[in-house]
Amino acid sequence: MHKALNNLNLLRTFNAAAHHASYSLAASELCISQAAVSQQMRQLQSLLGQQLFTRKGKSMLLTQSGEVLFLATNNALSVLTESLDTITKQPLEGPLTISSTQAFSAIWLIPRLHLFSKLHPEITINIQSSAGFDDLTAQHIDLAIRFGKNVRQKTPKEYECLYFGDGTVHPVCSVSMLEELKNTDDISARPLINIGSSSPYDWLEWAKHHGVSQINENTAYTSVSSTDMALTAVLNSNSIALIVDYLCQNHIDSGELCIAFALPHPNKVERYFVYDKRSPKHERIHVFIEWVKTQMAEEAGQ
Repeated sequence: MHKALNNLNLLRTFNAAAHHASYSLAASELCISQAAVSQQMRQLQSLLGQQLFTRKGKSMLLTQSGEVLFLATNNALSVLTESLDTITKQPLEGPLTISSTQAFSAIWLIPRLHLFSKLHPEITINIQSSAGFDDLTAQHIDLAIRFGKNVRQKTPKEYECLYFGDGTVHPVCSVSMLEELKNTDDISARPLINIGSSSPYDWLEWAKHHGVSQINENTAYTSVSSTDMALTAVLNSNSIALIVDYLCQNHIDSGELCIAFALPHPNKVERYFVYDKRSPKHERIHVFIEWVKTQMAEEAGQ
């Protein structure tokens, strides 16, 4: 057996440094100091009699020997991870922590959660609200439900990022307000609600797409941080907001709200499930994912 195998921690640290091309990022992942990573890499290179990294700017690039070792450690760690996941796999029953936006949690998920509990009383759901891209491991999150066009780009490679459809955004108002809106020119004279300060579903892009010149860079808006706040404003005032269909459909079906104009925003709201594919709660995660997909498809009449 090669003497380097007497200290597997050196190989684990090497794999992290090679993966990130950075000693500092490897240190952050392994919860040790950058100096410790540097020391371990010097020790490993001394044991092997090979240079494994070369520095280029702020990056640590692999040498040819480093590339060979990185491939080997990747394969070995994957085999170990799969084996450990198999022997530590949790049963279906137990807790499952879900993270999603405040709006989706409050408007869509929580009102329907009793339906899931009837089907799977053995699974206890815990919900955390967050609009950010949380570190699932650090925050002890089993499954995140995320939205937008940049979810894949912001999801670490070690996580599964599963697309499960999209939603259409329309201008939504109260039924009484609809009587006052003869055409799109009338929208600019009403209080407009924007969700978020840099949302890809804003009024300006909607107006440009549909040629509504009365809405421009000088138009004033009321900005709120989430869709549930926008819905509250629309329900209780003469405001108009751009809201995705699955978060306002119940209010439309009840006759409280309506689509002001059948002119959708050019950007759809993409939906994704994000989770650690190595999670021992994989069976639990899969059951919940399939329930959400089925529930949304049924409500959409698919």
